[in-house]
Amino acid sequence: MFPNKKVQKLIGSKVQVEMKGDLHLLEGTLNSADDYMNLHLLDTVEIADGEKLRSLGSVVLRGNNIILVIPMED
Repeated sequence: MFPNKKVQKLIGSKVQVEMKGDLHLLEGTLNSADDYMNLHLLDTVEIADGEKLRSLGSVVLRGNNIILVIPMED
């Protein structure tokens, strides 16, 4: 299965995203994803060392900067 099809199935659920060059994770509800793995997250928070640093709200992430998408347990 292609990665973008797997990510499409995660729409509506909580995910954590690791970005290139960033020590922090982003956690939010996946609202949409396209064929380039661009992601739109809602209710996004920035996490470092297991602690929430700040709330970012609605965030669009460019696909070529994404390293890892982790599905969260609800």
